[in-house]
Amino acid sequence: MTSRYQHSLALSVRAEQSIPLGSQTFSKSRLCFPYGAAPLFIERGQGARVWDVDGNDYLDFASGLLAISLGYCDQDVNQAVLEQLNLGSIFSLPHRLETEVAEQLIELIPCAEMVRFGKNGTDATSACIRLSRAVTGRERVAVCGYHGWQDWYIGSTTRHLGVPECVRELTHRFDYNDLGSLKAQLEAHPGEFAAVILEPMNVAWPTPEFLPGLRQLCDQHGALLIFDETITGFRFHLGGAQTLFGVTPDLAAFGKGMANGFPISAVVGRREFMGRMEDIFFSGTFGGDAIALAAANAVIKKMRRLDVPAQLAERGQQLLDGLNALLQQINAPSWLQSAGHPSWSFLLIGDSANHSSWLLKSYFIQELCKRGILSLGSHNLNLAHSEQDVHTLLSVYADILPELIRLDADKAIHQALDGEPIQPVFKVR
Repeated sequence: MTSRYQHSLALSVRAEQSIPLGSQTFSKSRLCFPYGAAPLFIERGQGARVWDVDGNDYLDFASGLLAISLGYCDQDVNQAVLEQLNLGSIFSLPHRLETEVAEQLIELIPCAEMVRFGKNGTDATSACIRLSRAVTGRERVAVCGYHGWQDWYIGSTTRHLGVPECVRELTHRFDYNDLGSLKAQLEAHPGEFAAVILEPMNVAWPTPEFLPGLRQLCDQHGALLIFDETITGFRFHLGGAQTLFGVTPDLAAFGKGMANGFPISAVVGRREFMGRMEDIFFSGTFGGDAIALAAANAVIKKMRRLDVPAQLAERGQQLLDGLNALLQQINAPSWLQSAGHPSWSFLLIGDSANHSSWLLKSYFIQELCKRGILSLGSHNLNLAHSEQDVHTLLSVYADILPELIRLDADKAIHQALDGEPIQPVFKVR
């Protein structure tokens, strides 16, 4: 199998001489793909397809870790970027696009009365935390989900190497759909929590009382409620999950598919809190990058014109319906389940009695790649995915999953691997 990925493997060896893990992102590194049995470097993309450095092409259901919302090389976005590129990207004073994009976000997002821009999700979530501490005069933070690489969050995970213990002690984890777990944290340290931050939805749907209950608990304890909408924003709804679920946070972080792959994120929130941005230090040379802002401007306008989230949900529901029918047809074991919102759904592979989820996933990803599908087990749809693409994926699943179940029952996954097993980065829920 290595011949299929010989250029990927050679480039990986070269890259690791100058780049730790050979990648800028853990989720794109050899930790997350079976080494020797999957591509490691992408050369180009178009629509819903990508080509690796060996010339193999794939239907891409990872979509640049959800950053690609319209499809690779979308013509409208590229045209806007090229026009701005010929005018310049970074200037010595602000550009009007900063205001124009901010005004669009304020029109769409319930909690947005003012806006600041960053370059990635970590910028935005970390700014929200600093801002909440400035507003409340408190230091503790309650977290649920994944919120980036900065000390205040990553110190609460198994990847906390290098984070001071005094910082780690200020971050407290609570469980999704479990108001009691948050209530216990807030009551254990009364008057000390600056913020509660979470992804409003990840794998599981919120129970009817969960998000409203969070809002109530934050109000009772004087903590700011922060929604990390880095993924859900412009995917679940143009106004974010806060619009979809009808619960308005005090602050929110947006990013990912907001610019179809160009680097930009946004901190949005109520005016009374955002005004303190003048006092805290959240500032960067590239926050006003006109190239990414031009892309965001074009993406948001196109999404509004075509109601892209509705189209993603419709296509995703077709996928989920087909997947659920297949799981029932093959009498799938309990360690194989579907989950998530239609526009960002999952085929969950858990531990079986015979194998760890990591071994099972390694075989699964290996076989997807053989058949021209790039995925980590989630269905990160973009507008370029067609109905036929969904049928293709389901057909591949129908081929792979029965064999996965058989190999598990025979305790033979190890023997079926063509490369090295994947490794967990960390588990956030």
